[in-house]
Order: sequence, then C-alpha cells, then structure tokens
Amino acid sequence: MAKALIVFATRSGQTENIADLVAEGIRFTGTDAKVVSATQLTKQEDLEGYDAYVFGSATYHGEMMQAMKTLLFLVAKLDLEGKVGASFGAFGWSGEAPDRIYDTMQNILKMDMIGGPLRLKSATIQGGMQMAQDYGREIGKKISSK
Repeated sequence: MAKALIVFATRSGQTENIADLVAEGIRFTGTDAKVVSATQLTKQEDLEGYDAYVFGSATYHGEMMQAMKTLLFLVAKLDLEGKVGASFGAFGWSGEAPDRIYDTMQNILKMDMIGGPLRLKSATIQGGMQMAQDYGREIGKKISSK
C-alpha cells in the first residue's frame, strides 16, 4: 500500500486540524497517511519510505513556523525528486507559508507537485473541511496514478 507523510507546524492548532483532514482525504483513496508534528522529526530516517510528502505550516508575521523551516533543511538532504508533494497552511492575514513551502518542494526538492498549495484561515469555516479533504483526495489520486 502506498504511504503519505503529512507534516505540520502549528501555532494555535488550526494547521494540525487541516493536516488531519488532508490525511482523511488521502485515506479515502486507499492510501495510508501518517500525520506528524514537525517538532517530532529530527532524523532523516524519520522521513524515509513514503510515496508522498505533504508539508504544512501556519503563517505568523509573514513567515512559516521555525519548525517547518528546520524540517525543510532536513528533507533537502533526502532524494525526493519525482515524489508526490503538496503544501498547506492556516493563516490569519497574509498566508505566505504554504506558497513558500510549495516553491521549495517544487524548485529545490524537484518534487511532483499537486496543482497548488492549500491555504485556509480555518478548517471549520468557509467550507474548509471539505476543501482540505478534497485536497487530500487529489493527493491520493496522484499517488495512485504513479
């Protein structure tokens, strides 16, 4: 069975909620999905063996959370070229983090990215739950097509 790793960095819990919903959407397609906080991943071995990688961070003062920055430096040492990738995040005002993560995954890690990042203010308002699950389904379909 294909496996996806969803890693989040959150400030108030919103990004973790989105991560759980994205994972649910991935599971709907028959792909295994593991959700982990970026602060729990400290070794390259923790990141190996997945078919897809989904990274998410809250945006705080226009920046991604430090734990996600650290994670991106760690994954840069892995060979993720051609692996399915996606990014997401919660934000209050500006929401730059998912875009910066996406660009890093696409341009530096050379991953096979989903159409664009998922940016939500919350998983519980403005259809956020459905949007996050649908994003997960899109990731799952891309994994299945490889």
